Amino acid sequence: MWDKIDKISQTASFYLERTKVIQSNIANADTPGYVPKELVFAKELERSMELKKDNPKHIEPTSNGKKFKEIELSKIRGYDDNRVDVQEELAKLAESSIMYKSLAENLKKEFAKLKLVISGR
Repeated sequence: MWDKIDKISQTASFYLERTKVIQSNIANADTPGYVPKELVFAKELERSMELKKDNPKHIEPTSNGKKFKEIELSKIRGYDDNRVDVQEELAKLAESSIMYKSLAENLKKEFAKLKLVISGR
């Protein structure tokens, strides 16, 4: 049960951080030369998870201590050398918001189950 709660919490944390990055992109939509950023989660999650090492030839997993990695998005530049597509960023913001809210609901349900088990009902 704790593993499930931990995974839900980590994923919710990603979407919260992603929301902050997207909001920063939208805020800088009029900044000349601004390059929007995005968070990469799946690859970083796989890298941070412990891997089963069955063979001495397996590579040791490495971690730089960061859960999420910001990358710059390369897009067509606007007249002021700005690459922010506000419509696309708003769509990503809506997606992140929905995902975060649904994960928070799932977390709430998991804690309700835990409370039920503890109370013995």
